[in-house]
Amino acid sequence: MMKLPEKKKSGTEETVLIEKAVFSKAQILASKKYVGRVDLLNVLLNNSKLYALEEVDSLIDKFMKGKVK
Repeated sequence: MMKLPEKKKSGTEETVLIEKAVFSKAQILASKKYVGRVDLLNVLLNNSKLYALEEVDSLIDKFMKGKVK
């Protein structure tokens, strides 16, 4: 797990940095949270990219709501 800073603006002009946990594809595929989605995530995720869990959930949701051709 790595933590990358994320910029977030508040109501004022201040910029607040928040650390966001990111994981590799291998770490996500090995997690208990996604045990039922391993095949789907193996296709959706890129080997060289790091993902936040919210991003993974969003990719799954987007795929599941997609239209069948």
